[in-house]
Amino acid sequence: MSDSIPFEIQELIINKLPVEPLIRFQTVCKAWKSLIDSSDFIRNHIKQQNQQHLLVRYHDPLHREVKYVSIPDNDTATFPHHKVPVTIPQLVVDMYKYYTVITIDSSHGLFCFFGIDNKAVIWNPSIRKVVDVVLPHMVSDGIHVNVLGFGVCPESIDPKIIKIRINTKDVVPWQVEVFTLSTRVWRNAYSSNLPSKCFWFGGHQVVVGGVVYFLVSDGVDGRDGCGNLIVSFDLTSEEFGEVKLPDSLTVTRNLSLLKLRESLVVIEACLEELGPEEVGRAYCKRVYHIWRMEDGVSKLFEKLLSIDNSPDGSDVDIRDFRKTGEALLQWLAPPDLNRTLAAYEPYSKAITNLGINGSYIFVYSFTETLLLL
Repeated sequence: MSDSIPFEIQELIINKLPVEPLIRFQTVCKAWKSLIDSSDFIRNHIKQQNQQHLLVRYHDPLHREVKYVSIPDNDTATFPHHKVPVTIPQLVVDMYKYYTVITIDSSHGLFCFFGIDNKAVIWNPSIRKVVDVVLPHMVSDGIHVNVLGFGVCPESIDPKIIKIRINTKDVVPWQVEVFTLSTRVWRNAYSSNLPSKCFWFGGHQVVVGGVVYFLVSDGVDGRDGCGNLIVSFDLTSEEFGEVKLPDSLTVTRNLSLLKLRESLVVIEACLEELGPEEVGRAYCKRVYHIWRMEDGVSKLFEKLLSIDNSPDGSDVDIRDFRKTGEALLQWLAPPDLNRTLAAYEPYSKAITNLGINGSYIFVYSFTETLLLL
């Protein structure tokens, strides 16, 4: 870039570029490398990025292996034809090989995995960099239960891992530790206002707007699946809160959390009887009701839409959402009913086969970021 262009203008131009050329531009000159490496540039670059990608994990039955592909989630006619194979870091591969690994979530373009070997791995697929973190005091003995959460603080752009250790027999059941990547130190959470109940965590967490949301049950009347609600953790203040669900959702078992654009949604899966005009192979069909949380003090929920069986009558499972609002489904595709990934347009009810066939299909949306650089 010409020296006649002021550096401030160069910075504005560079800030709008995607991650891949920025990595190459680090070698152009010392000034550009210093700029791209700076925390202020990384923070501002995150705000400029609106290109979403879909990371798809599935088991390929033909080659008998787990595969990953990345698909740009654009609005053009090229979706979903531009699929790029993704190489998973060896640290994550080893965890899948020997342990039960859970993907916690993606936040600001980062993924976090953890396994029973007391280790977490934070991964940035855009720059292909990983950081491993030792998880302390993870032994579960029947009395203590450990819950993990992950997210990037929107103020400091610092990745955080939250570890909640619950003592089911103690009057003060919660012990909360927070790991920040900038210090690589575990410490107590800033807030001392911890929940006083022994919630049962359902294993679902979503990060929206700098807040981690956990789906839990408070075990009302000693029955599992009763008293459903959402526990929130603010990544900046590190304070916990509770979000009440609509009455109809507090007593159902089949709930999950996802993110639709920048909103939290609750997915309610249920069986409903077929109407007299419907003819099928069974008396019931699976229906998903999608509820969106409206922002504000009241945290109200509105029912957006419902998704029933696909047009051929086969079952579907919701895996994620595109930024267009289309639901991404694991679908039993005709005529041989193999599992495949499909996009479902809720208003026209059109289903588009995305050409990814296999079992155990999972989808995670993410944006490009320079974090971990």
